[in-house]
Amino acid sequence: MNVVIIEDEVLAADKLERLLHKYDPKIKVIDRFDSVTDSSIWLGNPSNKADLIFLDIHLVDGLSFEIFNRVQVQTPIIFTTAYNEYALNAFKLNSIDYLLKPVTFDNLYTSLKKLEHLKESLTGAGNMRNFEELSNALATIQKNYKTRFMVKIGEKLRSFKAEDISVFYADGRDVFILLKEGNRYIIDYKMEELQDLLNPEQFYRISRSFIVNINSINGVSVHSNSRLKVDLSQEFDRELIVSREKVGSFKDWFNGAG
Repeated sequence: MNVVIIEDEVLAADKLERLLHKYDPKIKVIDRFDSVTDSSIWLGNPSNKADLIFLDIHLVDGLSFEIFNRVQVQTPIIFTTAYNEYALNAFKLNSIDYLLKPVTFDNLYTSLKKLEHLKESLTGAGNMRNFEELSNALATIQKNYKTRFMVKIGEKLRSFKAEDISVFYADGRDVFILLKEGNRYIIDYKMEELQDLLNPEQFYRISRSFIVNINSINGVSVHSNSRLKVDLSQEFDRELIVSREKVGSFKDWFNGAG
């Protein structure tokens, strides 16, 4: 199996290569890159072929998601990163798995076995011959996101469409929904759970405490310290400030590129 490692930390790339050879000495790392630019050039050359890509998210010249805006990638990917906030974006691509750093042999082993089992399951009919065909099959898999949320109002239960929710927000240990009609209700979810359940094209977690619906955003303005402020199309008694570390990815999402 031919592997490409896209990673801006030399020690992390070295460690990953050692772990790959420990898993299978026949694995060949055919190239390593540390930037969006160099990776895009290599991947954009049709003569360059790999069976699997290990892709860090934070590279020397930006987020690796930019690669997919520049070139078409038809190779299975295992993401490696120190951050878990990009998981949903990752799984919208040809992603086999999402490994948090520091990568351990056990986690790498599980990911590679997952790839093998997926390939075997898709070859059952005898028509899946290579990794390119596997990646095409992966691209057809549709994620199912939560479309309704149930709340308890007194002794009654009601269900609201996700599209009718403007904001999910945390207040202490409680998590609330703010409906477009203005009502608020407690829901029995944690913010981390919601981040995995909501459609990332429609919802974005701008900070630890807020997830916003793109259809409820009236505008975005520059805030202090290079941060951004989200203005809702309805009254809300809290400031929606995009965390500094999320400004770049928020802009991509708001621009339809994330």
